[in-house]
Amino acid sequence: MLKTFRIVAFLEGVSYILLMGASIYKKTSGNEDFVKFLGMPHGLLFVAYIALAIFLRTTYKWDSKTFIIILLGSLIPFGTFYVDKKYLKPLA
Repeated sequence: MLKTFRIVAFLEGVSYILLMGASIYKKTSGNEDFVKFLGMPHGLLFVAYIALAIFLRTTYKWDSKTFIIILLGSLIPFGTFYVDKKYLKPLA
């Protein structure tokens, strides 16, 4: 399950960065096609990331601080990459 979480974390991070780029493109060009195209996959990956983090909390006995940092990783650009390197990769 950790491998799945790491894959979802990576994909969520990439989709977040792409969505930010699409939002900037939308503001500069007025074309919102990319935002519409990337919004739903990013939302699903975000929900999957949160759900897997909640599920894995008890398995890996993450304390509250670690768990909050892992959850915040999904809200901060490049945060999921930091979470993977600092908290998930050592467990693999």
